[in-house]
Amino acid sequence: MSENSKHVIIIGAGPAGLIAAQELTQNGIQVDVFDAMPSAGRKFLQAGKGGMNLTHSDPFDIFVGRYRQRQDEMRPLLTRFDADSLRQWAHDLGFETFVGSSGRVFPTDMRAAPLLRTWLQQLKQAGVRFHMRHRWIGWNDANQLMFQTPTETVCHRADAVLFALGGGSWPHLGSDGKWIPSLVEKDIQIAPLKAANCGFECDWSDDFRAHFAGTPVKTVIARFTNLEGQLTERQGEFVITERGIEGSLIYVFAADLRDYLAEHGQVTLTLDLLPSKTESAIRAILNNRGSKSLSSQLKGKLGIDGVKAGLLKECLSKADFLNPNTLAAAIKALPLSLLRTTPMEEVISTAGGICFSELTEQLMLKKLPGVFCAGEMLDWEAPTGGYLLTGCFASGVVAADGIKAWLGAQNG
Repeated sequence: MSENSKHVIIIGAGPAGLIAAQELTQNGIQVDVFDAMPSAGRKFLQAGKGGMNLTHSDPFDIFVGRYRQRQDEMRPLLTRFDADSLRQWAHDLGFETFVGSSGRVFPTDMRAAPLLRTWLQQLKQAGVRFHMRHRWIGWNDANQLMFQTPTETVCHRADAVLFALGGGSWPHLGSDGKWIPSLVEKDIQIAPLKAANCGFECDWSDDFRAHFAGTPVKTVIARFTNLEGQLTERQGEFVITERGIEGSLIYVFAADLRDYLAEHGQVTLTLDLLPSKTESAIRAILNNRGSKSLSSQLKGKLGIDGVKAGLLKECLSKADFLNPNTLAAAIKALPLSLLRTTPMEEVISTAGGICFSELTEQLMLKKLPGVFCAGEMLDWEAPTGGYLLTGCFASGVVAADGIKAWLGAQNG
């Protein structure tokens, strides 16, 4: 390292921290990456199980809209590094991508591990130094960064620092929110962490749970009107769990359902179990069954059996299930009562984090010059589908830009 070269410490070896390291080393800056886990990118690998969804092919304005209340804050970040930029990043690493039928973007082999392995190799070849099993625990009296290792506490100083420590989901992979007290001590305003892209718990009967836990509920339409009176309607599928429901269709509604729960203490999601038929058509079929039972008519004429029939019996009284008219109405608008979100440590991502009001446009903490933040530890959220990952990358790139500008200004 030359006498005039600059040194940056990045804390957090997830996508936001790693892409910032890449951007900085390309500008001749020495980067040291610290992480509490034994290896880098653990949540990235977990997210890739079942198919590595990198980003989404939505038009830009629709893409930005997925960030809901934080779309104004996220727009400049995504303008700097958008979905096409992320696909180009993968291409530059030697991995082509394709757009799936849902608009989601995947590497052609669908796997996260080869992508991460190649990325880490290139970063190390570029001079990035990794320090694993180093948990950041705050600052000492000399304003040095303190890290707890398995054997000792060590201290380091750098010309600039990037925090990319994640939110509070999947803590066994490193995102445990333990960074919050150290920043609160510095008078940094932090919105409380809360579940995002989560499942919800229901009061299932023992019989329903025993028969259907783990069963997918396919081709349904879910509807919900949020606190602002906006109706969302989406077709898809979800899964019955031991405690409730989860899956891609539920994640679409998760933030609105969560906020409604917090406001009212209870929430109801409405399900259309048979989108292909109108209520009047269903009612006519159920009333024209002759000597057949309602259950056999449901299965034979409407194709409703198994878990869908189970949901109807679970959510309706016996009298309503046996009444063709109320049954027809329930098939088209089944009210499913949700009690609470699944525990935060089990959810895909969290909302809350460092408030954008604490940050400059280049993601530097106003109260801590030279300290930048990126990734899921910022107060934004997005649904699954590639938006989360793209947001993390974009914030890492913008923070790296900010670090370069900051270092350049210190030289001046």
